[in-house]
Amino acid sequence: MKVLHLIDSGGLYGAEKMLLALVKAQLDQGLEPMILSAGEPGIEEKPLESEARRLGLPVIPWRMKPGLNIRESRKILKWAISNGYHILHSHGFKFNVLLGSYPRLLRRIPMVATLHGYVHARKFSKMWFYELLDRFAITFLQGVVLVGESMRVELPAGLSTSSKVQVISNGLDVESIDRQGMMPLARQVEEFISTHSPIVLGIGRLSKEKGFDRLVGAFRSVCDRFENAGLVIVGEGRLRNNLEANVQQLGLKERVLMPGYCNNVPALLRRSNLLVVPSVTEGLPIVLLEAMAQKLPVLVSPVGEMPEVLGFGKGGVILSGDFDCSMLASYITKALQDAQSAHRVDWSVEKVRVDYSIATTERSYRDLYTAVCGGMK
Repeated sequence: MKVLHLIDSGGLYGAEKMLLALVKAQLDQGLEPMILSAGEPGIEEKPLESEARRLGLPVIPWRMKPGLNIRESRKILKWAISNGYHILHSHGFKFNVLLGSYPRLLRRIPMVATLHGYVHARKFSKMWFYELLDRFAITFLQGVVLVGESMRVELPAGLSTSSKVQVISNGLDVESIDRQGMMPLARQVEEFISTHSPIVLGIGRLSKEKGFDRLVGAFRSVCDRFENAGLVIVGEGRLRNNLEANVQQLGLKERVLMPGYCNNVPALLRRSNLLVVPSVTEGLPIVLLEAMAQKLPVLVSPVGEMPEVLGFGKGGVILSGDFDCSMLASYITKALQDAQSAHRVDWSVEKVRVDYSIATTERSYRDLYTAVCGGMK
């Protein structure tokens, strides 16, 4: 079976890591997957593309003008048909909209989409408009995958109970994560970690829904309790300048490191003391599963699938529903001092290995592809 994965990646975060792990597992099972990585003209190589090549995974860069580029979507569809792909698998609103809105008979190839979560953009903003189009377009797809049951509330009326919607949890290649965890870190990160303790970690796009502004605000109080504490925030995004300004204003320049992308997150997780996920909205972040696999204590906001994945407190600390910087600082301080963290870590490691393996995820997607392709005949 030939599977064309479609993505316009903004970095190397949870959705991208899940895709790479899935493609590797599909190759191992004899499928013929291909990653079509869209990007704007002039971009030489995106992080997803370089990581795919490093891992020896099939990827084709596709450069196109941004926005609702209908002409280019026709070229992609024509290319997919001519190359004999049996199914299109979209990972993001761009291709949900560009290809999902085609009438089924015109598209000819069945299409499924994995929804990793919505950002709940400001009303009438550009992102709000795209999310609106996305919710419309996915109703025409042959399969819609949610990474967690809690995401059903995000779906349009009538779709949430449809038989074509199913939940497939993100999965990890735990053995690969363990190997990466033993590899060295970039010099800048290594030097920062070696001169600070404890290390608090945040990983994700530098965007409003990830809540890193509150993490930076809370860390000022954490430093009052731990005189040599360090905060590492990994990722890129539009809020970088704002976050850097907050760091400067709070006098935290020597205590906060924002190194951009990190090509070895498992090693960073292994060297840290606490992962904080203060997101306003989430699905099932891969970094949470990676932290659990790497035996790192976690502190998360009560959104998406995170509370359930953590056994509602058995595997990590969960913030209360409405928290501010002061409350977050208190939670971080307590989590760093938590004598019960070892018990939570042991629970988490077993949970990931049993319930969130990439083999289980791949098998579920393969079953979906088979059912969808059969339904199109």
